[in-house]
Amino acid sequence: MSSSVVLEGAPPFANFAKGGLLRFNATTFRSFLYLVSFLSLLNFPVFASTSRVECNSLPSKILSRSVPYCIVLPPNFDTDKTKHFPILYSLHGLGDNEQFFVHSGAWNLVEDLREKGELTNFLIATPDGGAGFYINSKDGRNRYEDFLLQEFFPFIEKRYRAAPGRANRAISGVSMGGYGALHLAFRHPQLFSAVSAHSAALIEKLPGFLGAAPSTSPRARVFGGVFGNPPDPIFWDQNSPLVLARTANLAGLHIYFDCGDNDDYGFNAGATALDKILTSRRIPHEFHLYPGRHDPAYFAEHLPASLQFHSRLFP
Repeated sequence: MSSSVVLEGAPPFANFAKGGLLRFNATTFRSFLYLVSFLSLLNFPVFASTSRVECNSLPSKILSRSVPYCIVLPPNFDTDKTKHFPILYSLHGLGDNEQFFVHSGAWNLVEDLREKGELTNFLIATPDGGAGFYINSKDGRNRYEDFLLQEFFPFIEKRYRAAPGRANRAISGVSMGGYGALHLAFRHPQLFSAVSAHSAALIEKLPGFLGAAPSTSPRARVFGGVFGNPPDPIFWDQNSPLVLARTANLAGLHIYFDCGDNDDYGFNAGATALDKILTSRRIPHEFHLYPGRHDPAYFAEHLPASLQFHSRLFP
């Protein structure tokens, strides 16, 4: 295992060169402007931080490579070495990496909410998910879901003193990470007490534009490596959170998700479809369709809601 990098009291601009919450096609300057609006919107103290972030990597036998990760450790993690903490797995969006809680300013948001008494102490762990949607790829080359279940979750929970049991484990995500969080929670509901998602990449049916494409095209690089090129509709449905939601045993799983009503990728339609599915099955959930697009400004405004949602539910 490589040496860890520990950040204490880092400003929200730390590692900004690696990107913002979601990069997609935005330029660095535009991302910078979004981040500035993020900071002014949240109105938190820039250098005040009593927790720390540890970034490291986990060698994976399943993936045959090391997977970077970061984890936000609460203020009393080092002072009370006998205490065990609930854990939230937070999955980043497409184009970002394991450090998004640092370079987006979300770490400082956590500190601000804790100082206000609006957030309890729990672990927040983020693995580098690449562009794999947090599932096992169609060709079997990237067994990322197996890695999470068999290697990452057990390792993190042992190394960082996570409290045992479903009640102490939750999962969340943004965009592609929202897809991953809902997929994992709906497929393995026995593992998680709660799931949340912001602007999850939910699509009701396999889009026509994802048909066979040159292997060098952007959509082939993003989707082909996960869902096949052309994407396999059966495999697509097997992994879709929308399809899983129709039959999964979701008893006892607390569910929160939101989306902008003007989402740039049309994910608001998928979020609305998920709401209808859960409502038709009489599965309790919290859904919001807010004004907004698919951009860092939207996530900055609504990230506190999911953090507080999980904080209230943890023991």
